[in-house]
Amino acid sequence: MDASIISAFAALTGATIGGLTSGVANWLNHRSQVRAQWHLHERKRRQILYRDFIEEASRCYIDALQHHDVGEGTAGLVALYAKLNRMRVLSSTPVVRSAEHIAKTIMDTYLEPDKSFGELRDMAKCGSIDLLREFSEVCREEFDEMHDRQL
Repeated sequence: MDASIISAFAALTGATIGGLTSGVANWLNHRSQVRAQWHLHERKRRQILYRDFIEEASRCYIDALQHHDVGEGTAGLVALYAKLNRMRVLSSTPVVRSAEHIAKTIMDTYLEPDKSFGELRDMAKCGSIDLLREFSEVCREEFDEMHDRQL
């Protein structure tokens, strides 16, 4: 073979390999960025859902402690169960189980006698009024797992 053909072929092969390497590196970098953005979006979505659930569950629980009749609390319970069902789609099993436990406890609390302010204060002192602690801890664990998977 002629030396000029060999050198032209080598140059063409080098340019092709260099172009492919650059293209693959760009594609991998873009894919990594898209995954990081998706994880960030998913985390933010869950944070908003969990925050809303905590706020709604807190309102419903205090209402249930002070009102024997569901009455006005129906709208809050509907919102609470809507958020619970959204969690069934987005969240891990431990988070859903904890949220279900909270919803059941709130429903059962409506059947109990109303609590006086003194009883509520005593519940706060001993920590028994904190229905959402386990839920918060399970959510934090889920976020830690999401962070570990992202890395």
